[in-house]
Amino acid sequence: MKKIAIFGSAIVLFCLLIWGYFYFNSEPSTTAENAANSTKAVEVLEENDILVFTPRKSDADMSVILYPGAFVDALSYAPLANKLASSGYKTYIVEMPLNLAVFGKNRAADIIDEAPDEKFVIGGHSLGGVMSSRFAHDNENEIEGAFFLASYPDKKGSLKNASFPALSITATNDDVLNQDSYNKNKKYLPKDTTFVSIKGGNHAQFGSYGEQHGDGKAAISGPEQTDQVANALVTWLNTSVKNQER
Repeated sequence: MKKIAIFGSAIVLFCLLIWGYFYFNSEPSTTAENAANSTKAVEVLEENDILVFTPRKSDADMSVILYPGAFVDALSYAPLANKLASSGYKTYIVEMPLNLAVFGKNRAADIIDEAPDEKFVIGGHSLGGVMSSRFAHDNENEIEGAFFLASYPDKKGSLKNASFPALSITATNDDVLNQDSYNKNKKYLPKDTTFVSIKGGNHAQFGSYGEQHGDGKAAISGPEQTDQVANALVTWLNTSVKNQER
C-alpha cells in the first residue's frame, strides 16, 4: 500500500507540474528578444543552456548570476541582463528544467567552475530568488553577495549569518509576492541588506513576459521598472558589494 501511495503521489505531482507549465508558462516579449541580440557594447551568447551577457568595453571583476522565476523563460530577463552588462557587469541567466529553479538549484556551480577568475553575486526573481539563496547558503565562500527580486530566502537558504551583503527589491503593485511570507522570512537575510521598493511596479515586470495571473496592474512601464531595478543593482554592486571587507 505504501508503494502505491508513493506512486500515486508522484503521479499527482507530475500532473500538477504539467498543468502549471501550460497554465502559468509565459513567453518572452519582443523587447526581451531584441535585448538578447549582441551590440557594440554587449556580446550575447548561449552556452550550455545559459545566456551570457558580456561587456565589450570593460573588465569588471564582479559577475552576476540570475535565476528566473517559476515558469518564466530565461530570455525574459534579457533586458535587465543587457543593462547590467552595459554597466560593466557580466551577467549569466540560467535556463531551468521545465522553467522551474527548484530543479536546478545548483546550476550556478557550472558557471563558477568554468570561470575561476571571476567573482560572483547570485540572485533571482520570485522562486528563482528562493533557490538561489539555497545555493548561496551552501556555497558562501563562492559568493560575494545575494539579491532578491520580489523574493526572499527561506529557512533552507538562510543567509542571516552570511558575511556578504544582500539586496531586496520589491514593487508596490506586486500582488503575486506573499507579503506575509516575505516579512516572516526577512529574518533569514544578512545584517547588511539594502531594501528598495519600486513605486508602481508589479511582479511580472521584474522580467519582460507580459501579464501574470494574479498580479497587480503596474502604474509604470516595463522598461521603466527594468531601468529602476538595474540602477538599484548597479548601485548596490558599486557600493555594498565592492566595499565589503571579507
